[in-house]
Amino acid sequence: MSIGIQRSHRISVDTAVDTFAKFGLAGLSGASGWLFVHPFDVAKVQMQINQQPGATLTSTCRKLLASEGVAGLYAGLNFAMWRQATYTTSRMGLYDVLMPMFKGSDGKVSAIGKMAAGVAAGGIAATACCPVEVGLIRAQADSSLPPAERRNYKGLFDAIRQIKTTEGVPALWRGVGPTVGRGAVVSMTQLASYDQAKEMLQPVLGDGFPLFVASALASGLIYCTASLPLDITKTRIQNMKADPATGKMPYSGMLDALTQIPAKEGVLALWKGFPPYFLRSGGHTITMFLFKEMYTKWYEQARGRR
Repeated sequence: MSIGIQRSHRISVDTAVDTFAKFGLAGLSGASGWLFVHPFDVAKVQMQINQQPGATLTSTCRKLLASEGVAGLYAGLNFAMWRQATYTTSRMGLYDVLMPMFKGSDGKVSAIGKMAAGVAAGGIAATACCPVEVGLIRAQADSSLPPAERRNYKGLFDAIRQIKTTEGVPALWRGVGPTVGRGAVVSMTQLASYDQAKEMLQPVLGDGFPLFVASALASGLIYCTASLPLDITKTRIQNMKADPATGKMPYSGMLDALTQIPAKEGVLALWKGFPPYFLRSGGHTITMFLFKEMYTKWYEQARGRR
């Protein structure tokens, strides 16, 4: 009996370690991949808040380099690392934990089950991590403001303190609607499509580097196209300021922004900044999943499973 109890205890400990490892590997993979794509994210934000037509990735990067130097391309990197440590860790970790709950009678998770796990994981993570997102967007947009209007946050905790003091706690969750909507769409399309693409392509490509790259590329294309309109509304709402004359905010919410932007700037404005968005999001998808596959392999080897 004591042997059975010890074995049960060992299994429960192993399960707990594996669960925590899923979150740790997710955050580490996200942070490792992000270092390669952060400049594209800065350019994307600058293009999205620029309501004048004609801004391109090249012109935006040239303007940033001229005004801020190379450091301008890495504006808000500390916020981005906090985002990976919180949001990416949460959504990818939760997805890995939730997905097995959607297994069918054949022991497999259907495409719909994967999408459901992605929606739940993305929505929960985006709600909890919205203050980090608000700080990141504002830090990246700061250089586009006149010097007198810049917020000059020193870091995440300084941003949270300043926002809470000057605008109130609810401002930390400004844009939570589009943030959650985008988080659900991103996780549903990115995580679910990666796993589904791997499952479909494995018989053709085998199990290895080509499979991981092809699956990640397919995932990046799908989720970038689906999520960019929500990303633009989120960026505009989180960066908006009240009109000095009327005190009125430019947008009342996600649906209002999704209506006003195409009405005033054209339908394609909802996909403004697609090249840097894809370089950022598609590039991060590829590097993140490659790092995750590598880190997971190392973890399994360390646990004596490979």
